[in-house]
Amino acid sequence: MKWCGKHLAYLYNSVVYLCKRGRSLEPRFRFARKKSMKVQRHNAIRDLIGHSAVASQDELRRKLRRRGFAVTQATLSRDIHELRLSKGPSGYALPNGNGHSHVTAADLEDDTPPTVAETIESFGLRVRQAMNQVIIRTVMGGAQPVAASLDYEEWPDVVGTIAGDDTVLVICADHRKASDVESRFRTMLES
Repeated sequence: MKWCGKHLAYLYNSVVYLCKRGRSLEPRFRFARKKSMKVQRHNAIRDLIGHSAVASQDELRRKLRRRGFAVTQATLSRDIHELRLSKGPSGYALPNGNGHSHVTAADLEDDTPPTVAETIESFGLRVRQAMNQVIIRTVMGGAQPVAASLDYEEWPDVVGTIAGDDTVLVICADHRKASDVESRFRTMLES
């Protein structure tokens, strides 16, 4: 559309009218803000995949949430498609080959279980202390891997674990040790 004096005058008068009435111009520019948010989210996804291994959509969604982007699975699927990400044995990779999707011989030979920090990063949602116990909430089906990794590492402050589908009960010897364990889990969740 060719802008002429008539169009510009109409636009100017509309803005003046809305401002005099105390109305915000923000609803008229909502589409531009969504577009900007999408660009920011895409940049965050590129950064996450470029600097750390991301094995699943759920893990990517949680990492995005920690950066302030609350997205649904459908939105994330569209983003992955739009960014043309590929998924390999070690996780997602960018189309130009950057990312942590390459497999090395050391990756194939390494059969040690994942660390507590890795499982908390992948499955953990929140943590809370209750007397001498620490309760870890995970995504559905994530409690078993978290408990298994904790049992494997044999933390001295932990007496034992019980895992359900989305909750791990970590039993500690006393209130002070439970507080220390909760603090360790909180730092893992926030990183």
